[in-house]
Amino acid sequence: MIRVYLIGFMASGKSYLSRVLSAEMDVPLIDMDKYIEEKNFMSVPELFSTYGENVFRERERKALEDLSVMEDVIIATGGGAPCFFNNIQVMNDTGVTLYIKVPEEVIVERLLNSKHKRPLADGKSREELTEFVSQKIAEREPFYSQAKAVINPLEQPLDEIISLIKKLA
Repeated sequence: MIRVYLIGFMASGKSYLSRVLSAEMDVPLIDMDKYIEEKNFMSVPELFSTYGENVFRERERKALEDLSVMEDVIIATGGGAPCFFNNIQVMNDTGVTLYIKVPEEVIVERLLNSKHKRPLADGKSREELTEFVSQKIAEREPFYSQAKAVINPLEQPLDEIISLIKKLA
């Protein structure tokens, strides 16, 4: 049985790596944000703007409860998912947690060039975004660093990441 949680800051590559791992390991992928959207019949940005971050985090926690009992699955979490309630503990207790850690400047570039709306980063200049990313990563690092392994897919080959998952599973 394999249950892998990919955690890390927004635009770190969780969605992309989860698709690659899902295909390579032949296990289904669940994107936590898409799961939340399907359960709530609205997009994450709509949830944020309609109900606020606190309600979104409650719904995210409920989604994690649902996902934490699924077997043989790769789960791409939202960037803040491990940082609220006891979510990181739930993830560590029920599966393999991988912190995708890429340089902050890579994240800033990806966010500036992103076609996706990111509620927490929307409308910021490069300077504001750089400051925001740096501050938020510093706040979230204590949670992210509780993952069972830290990876940088920009530097580690895929087969090495898959071997690590199998070793930790």
